[in-house]
Formats: sequence, C-alpha cells, structure tokens
Amino acid sequence: MLVLDHVQGGYGETRVLFDVSLTVNAGEVVALLGRNGMGKTTTVRSIMGLQQLQGGRLTLDGASIAGEPPYRIAQRGIGLVPEGRQVFPTLSVAENLVATARPGAWTLERIYALFPRLHERRGNAGRQLSGGEQQMLAIGRALMTNPRLLILDEATEGLAPLIRAEIWACLATLKQTGVAILLIDKTISALVELADRHVILEKGVTVWTGNSTQLAAGDDVRERYLHI
Repeated sequence: MLVLDHVQGGYGETRVLFDVSLTVNAGEVVALLGRNGMGKTTTVRSIMGLQQLQGGRLTLDGASIAGEPPYRIAQRGIGLVPEGRQVFPTLSVAENLVATARPGAWTLERIYALFPRLHERRGNAGRQLSGGEQQMLAIGRALMTNPRLLILDEATEGLAPLIRAEIWACLATLKQTGVAILLIDKTISALVELADRHVILEKGVTVWTGNSTQLAAGDDVRERYLHI
C-alpha cells in the first residue's frame, strides 16, 4: 500500500532523512522505531505532505504522492494521529470528531463505542480533556476520516499506565478491522505483541527491518539502535 524508497528530506538546508525505506501492506501493522532525533517524526511528516521530499520515491497504491498537499493525501486514505495530539481546543469532543469526517464505516456512534469516555465527555471542549482523553479524541478524529492507513506518532507517550493499556487494546481492535497501521512508540513489549514488522531508523537511515520474533530475540539490535 505505502512505499518509501530511499526517501531523503529535512528542514530547509538541514537534511534529516538520508535514506529511509519502508513499506506498509494492506491490513499490516508496522512499528517505526529509533532513538529521539533519528528522523521518525520527519518521516511521518514527509508521508503526510507536511514536509517536502528532497529525494527518493513515496507512493501509495503504486501512485506517487510526493508533493501533494496534506488534504489530498488524507483524501487518499491516510489518517494521522500527530505527536502532541493537536486536538482543536475550543471545539467540543463531538465537533472535533466531525470536523474532518468523511463518509464511511467509522461514525460518531462507532467512535463512542470504541471510546465510551468520549461519549461521556462529548460536550466538553478539547482543552478540558485529560491527556489520555485527548489521545483518544485524536485517534477518533483520524478514524472519522475513514482511512485505510492510520499513522500514530508517539501513540502512548506521557500517558498514565491504565490509559496506555486502553490505547493498546484499541489498536489491537483496529488491527482486527483490517486497517493498516504505522506507529511510533517506545513501548517495545507492546509493539512486539501488536506489530507485524518493525523498522529502525538511525540518523535518518533505515538500518534494520524484521518481524516481532526477530526483534524480541535480537538483543544486539535493541542495544545498538534502541539502547534497551
């Protein structure tokens, strides 16, 4: 579905991505790993058209999406849960969810079934929610675009343990629905359970790709590139 082939990019004259290659197949969960500052968020921004590519190839369903504006990329079926959540602070939960909604299987009722807490807080403004509730809202808002591929940047960062567990359970449920997922997170134990494949970045370069069994057994890989 999604292919990054030797992608290069950065900010102005500052190069961050030097050689990033990864694929996400339909219905697959792929984890994008690496220490802080290795290019994970820049990779996500490049996929979404928020960052201009400086080289390489970026395709969705075999067609190039390099240079397309973010709204076009979203319309093609990619939903983003950005780092820091970025919910609309003055809109209610319900308004946040319908603001970018597109027709499809994901409706308000289905989001509320997935996250009952959002139904309870549906009249509250985004700024009145806890961090965990904002993350649920950010995921729900992305799902309301009815994507075929969902991208999550720091899926559970800064959340309380009980909320993290709820988010991981949600992602496991989403995997069963057949939506493809590309996610960034530091919780290796949860990623090994959820993801089909893992891609590690080191200084803007793809340095390792493998499945969960290989990552769990690869002590040298985790120590070298993830420092764990």
